Amino acid sequence: MRKSLAMGYMALVIVSIFWGTTYLASRIGVRYIHGITLSGLRQTTAGFILIAIFLLRGYKIPQRVVLSKLFVIGLLMLCGSNGLMTWAMQYIPSGLGAIISATVPIWITLFSYFLVQKTKLSLQLIIGLVLGFAGVAFIFYNYLSSLMNPEFRFGIMLSILACIFWALGSVLTAKWAIEVNFLYGAGFQMFFSGIVMLLVSTLFMGQHIYVGNFTTELWESLLYLILVGSLLSYSAYIFVLNNLPTSLASVYAYINPIVAVLLGWILLKEGLTWLMGLGCLITLGGVYLVNNAVAKNKRLKTAE
Repeated sequence: MRKSLAMGYMALVIVSIFWGTTYLASRIGVRYIHGITLSGLRQTTAGFILIAIFLLRGYKIPQRVVLSKLFVIGLLMLCGSNGLMTWAMQYIPSGLGAIISATVPIWITLFSYFLVQKTKLSLQLIIGLVLGFAGVAFIFYNYLSSLMNPEFRFGIMLSILACIFWALGSVLTAKWAIEVNFLYGAGFQMFFSGIVMLLVSTLFMGQHIYVGNFTTELWESLLYLILVGSLLSYSAYIFVLNNLPTSLASVYAYINPIVAVLLGWILLKEGLTWLMGLGCLITLGGVYLVNNAVAKNKRLKTAE
């Protein structure tokens, strides 16, 4: 028990720090290839590796019904979320993308309210929702001049859509309760979504992959996203969910944006002002209130 708990905390540290670094890696990678192509290569490779590991361990291919659900969730959470967020990194700072992503728990609460079970709308929950979105809006004040740029606005739109798709996919995952090993299922989600993104980028966006033209920086970005972003961090996240309380597992959502903002500022010379820092804190405060209100509501229902 103590060993699982200790490993759970170690996994939480990995998720909290390393997931925040993937925004920086994506920002570097999209300098050389389109974001959808980068995400497609990342997810296809990581998914193939995970599936191969489980098949070698004797696992059977899931039934068609299970695969179809994994395909839908993969489209939402990885094509719709990771793909769009990676694409957004072509137009907006990595730190800003991470802060916008911090609102995911808020979107999950909203979708859960309408699609799964209506959470009691307490004053704390309402204040948290307002603060979360207000914090992001406050950050945009720091980018008023950039908002005049159509590409910047497009990047913002992509990142917000990415949050919505991730939240919707998360809610459907909980609602469907697919009976398959989490990591094995994640492998299929990655593989399916990666193939779709590569097809879309090639057939509809005119993007072609020439491995011979890959720069050292692009290889480093891609390998980092595959090994650290997908295989290590996602595996650690699944371990955290199964070995630590949900309220504690959500801690990563508060640390990721801070890591991404600081790395973007230090390594990519992205802007960092006191207004941006304050907006980030307001957003994270709102997310905390929402998570705390939802946790309280669950405890009350369990007690009943």
